Amino acid sequence: MTDAISITRDLVRCPSVTPADAGALGVLENILNAAGFEVHRVTFSEPGTADIDNLYARIGDQAPHITFAGHTDVVPPGDESAWTHGPFSGEVKDGFLYGRGAVDMKGGIACSVAAVLEYLRDNGGRPRGSISFLITGDEEDVSINGTIKLLKWAAERGEKFDHCVLGEPSNVEVLGDTIKVGRRGSQSGTLHVEGVQGHVAYPHRASNPVPDISRLIVALSDEPLDNGSAQFQASNLEFTSVDVGNAASNVIPGQARAKFNIRYNDNHTQESLRKLVEERLAKACGNRIRARIVWEPSNSNVFVTKPGPFTDLAVGAIEAVTGHKPELSTSGGTSDARFISSYCPVIEFGLVGQTMHQINERTPVADLEKLTQVYRGVLDRYFA
Repeated sequence: MTDAISITRDLVRCPSVTPADAGALGVLENILNAAGFEVHRVTFSEPGTADIDNLYARIGDQAPHITFAGHTDVVPPGDESAWTHGPFSGEVKDGFLYGRGAVDMKGGIACSVAAVLEYLRDNGGRPRGSISFLITGDEEDVSINGTIKLLKWAAERGEKFDHCVLGEPSNVEVLGDTIKVGRRGSQSGTLHVEGVQGHVAYPHRASNPVPDISRLIVALSDEPLDNGSAQFQASNLEFTSVDVGNAASNVIPGQARAKFNIRYNDNHTQESLRKLVEERLAKACGNRIRARIVWEPSNSNVFVTKPGPFTDLAVGAIEAVTGHKPELSTSGGTSDARFISSYCPVIEFGLVGQTMHQINERTPVADLEKLTQVYRGVLDRYFA
């Protein structure tokens, strides 16, 4: 069966908790091979990380070339006994399809595959250009051996993408309310403040880093990083933990650490953002406080697909099926679109994300059918 509901059920029944594949890519490989796609299974490795299987499939050899991207790995189901229906059952009940990944994002992948197969059946089995699928098993974890390497592998083969639709659950309340056209970047770090350990009864022989790190946290948090931009809300720096590693109440600690994360917009690059924060830290430290920032590696850069013919095409297809004119949004966390944006314009449009990562993750069957129609509308308009 190659309808969206059947494909979603088959994918959900594969317990592909990241980094396991559990047969999910095999489901897609069989369907796409039968439809005439050239299918490649590519495994990438990195020391200290799990090997990840990926899939790339293409039909057609001409421009324009549209690719549908996604991931088949899912987060753990949690307490399976708390699920009304088994997390890997793919059960349909009262108009909903249940299972881990139904929303994020096996359902979106299934709809794109079903729409492409329907389009090919109605157009002699070949597109008026090229259609491909970029599917990874490494999105919910470290994202090292997945889309970022698959894109490089494809580029080295001479593949060129003109546009991409990523089937992440972009909608907030109802299908058709939101297209994600960009994401803020993400940068984490740890603030280290040095002191001198000593006995609390003799503070003059020690230097307490706790009051100092408190002052620095306030200094770095209070001053805005920017006022937002045309496409993005303001950047924000949030401290998420403070630790001195001290279990004794009569000892002044020798060091204090505070972790933080910054979600930043297109007013900054990673380099300019780090420079800005370090300049503010130096000013707050003055000549007395000894502090430094250890920055974590980040591949979560800011990106935006600006309004134009491709976004207009998508909006038209969505409005025709759902009756809603979607907002072009840059809210939310990170996704693999941050990698794809370096190769072609990308938009994110999938199911409603309200139950993703939750117990009893589920999607209305009607939304699977509508999303398939939306993707079909995108293809019709794209190759018109």
